[in-house]
Amino acid sequence: MMKKRFIGLVMVISWVLVVACSTDDSSNPNSASADQIAETAMSGSWEITYFYDSDKVETGDFSGFSFTFHDDGSLVAVNGNTTVTGTWSVSNSSSSSSDDDGSSNSSSADFNIFFPVPESNKFEDLNDDWDIISVSQNEIKLIDVSGGNGGTDYLTFTKI
Repeated sequence: MMKKRFIGLVMVISWVLVVACSTDDSSNPNSASADQIAETAMSGSWEITYFYDSDKVETGDFSGFSFTFHDDGSLVAVNGNTTVTGTWSVSNSSSSSSDDDGSSNSSSADFNIFFPVPESNKFEDLNDDWDIISVSQNEIKLIDVSGGNGGTDYLTFTKI
C-alpha cells in the first residue's frame, strides 16, 4: 500500500516538473513570421522611444521624427521640414548560430534598416540588421551586438 502511494507521488511530481519546465513557443518573439512583423511595422507611424548606441543613450538624436515603413521597402523619417529616406525589410535569418539576444533560434527574423547617409550623420547609427527582442501592435524592440567593438545597441520604436 505504501509502495503504491510512493509510486503515485513520484509520478505526480514528475508530471508537474515536465509540465512546468516545458518551453512555450508562443512566448518567443522570434516565432512571428517575417511577414507578420512587416505588417506590424507598416501599420502606422512610429517614433524612437529608446536608442542605446554601444555606450550611451542617444534617443534624443531622433526626437520629433516620425518613421513610416512602406510596403515598397522605403523607410521615411520626417521631422518638420526635414525628411530622411532609407530602406527597410524583415528577413528570415537562416543562421544556426546564436542570435544577438542570446537565443539559438535558427528561424529568427532580422529587421534590416539602411539610410544612405555619411558616417557622420546620426541616421547612420540605425543602419544594421537588427535582431528582434519583441514585437507587439504598439512597440518593436530591437537589439544588435557589434562584432567589432562588442558593444550592444538597443532600438525601440513605439507607435504614434
